[in-house]
Amino acid sequence: MDINPLAEDLDKIVENTHNLWSDLRSQRIFITGGTGFFGRWLLESLIWANDKYELGVEVLVLTRDLEAFEKKAPHLIAHSAVQCHIGDVRSFAFPQGSFSHVIHAATEASAKLNHADPLLMLDTIVQGTRQTLEFARNCEARKFLLTSSGAVYGKQPTDLTHISEDYLGAPDTMDARSAYGEGKRMAELLCSIYAQQYGIETKIARCFAFVGPHLPLDGDFAIGNFIRDGIKGYQIRVNGDGTPYRSYLYAADLAIWLWTILVKGKACHPYNVGSDQEISIIDLAYTVSRVFNLRSETLTGKKPTPGKCAERYIPSINRAISELNLKPITALEESISRTASVITRQV
Repeated sequence: MDINPLAEDLDKIVENTHNLWSDLRSQRIFITGGTGFFGRWLLESLIWANDKYELGVEVLVLTRDLEAFEKKAPHLIAHSAVQCHIGDVRSFAFPQGSFSHVIHAATEASAKLNHADPLLMLDTIVQGTRQTLEFARNCEARKFLLTSSGAVYGKQPTDLTHISEDYLGAPDTMDARSAYGEGKRMAELLCSIYAQQYGIETKIARCFAFVGPHLPLDGDFAIGNFIRDGIKGYQIRVNGDGTPYRSYLYAADLAIWLWTILVKGKACHPYNVGSDQEISIIDLAYTVSRVFNLRSETLTGKKPTPGKCAERYIPSINRAISELNLKPITALEESISRTASVITRQV
């Protein structure tokens, strides 16, 4: 029998959430976005906990492409606790029966789609959230989790080192590229409306940047691109000037945070999800180079503009720490090393 390459991470998730699983015992759970980065980690950890604690969970996963899901995760499809429901998140037919928990993790955080077809991006987020909330009402779900985004804050002011949930900034509505952030704002508003009108406990996770297995290595995320190049032994290339600041939470830590917010978070009370340990993109490139023992030099596509303030996208996580006792567990270098190790074992 093959050993799950994520076993160490899944054990860590289950150990750090052992007091949550009684809320899910013998329950039916509905998940959208189950084949994406967030959804895969939620499914993997749920099934791991189900088998460890004999929870008797049933989980129904919404997917547009069952064949692609089977190819990505045959062990999940084959698990007795998992069933699939075919449909588009914007218009899926409601499955029969009651569900206690609904997790809405659909909508790809794709800069390419956001630029090429902002209307499709906006419609997928807003209509998809409305449809999923309507299903939660229809199936009498007690708890609903929305994976929102730090994009709801708009551009982070350069003099604000860490952005908190109380910040009232917003994306620029005159910029079509704001479709993703504005869509997530509307999704959060829908959660508030459904909580007030129908009594659903809607939990909101404002997610920032992450690293870990299942993260696309050829997408819009610098850290994924760097790890891809590191695995291939290439010199790390930075497309921009390397000055923006980001922070990265490991995927196993992310799963711990999302399960905790679903079960214990306050309704209509957003929580930033991410690391508060900032790093510039150029320093991130050097860090990945060290992990892979590559040449220390990196290639940058642009030179920094003298006097220009660096862009930031760093959350304050004080609310999650003080209210839910959450914190980042896995250090960045370990996160990068762990991601590469699992990916190379899967190839």
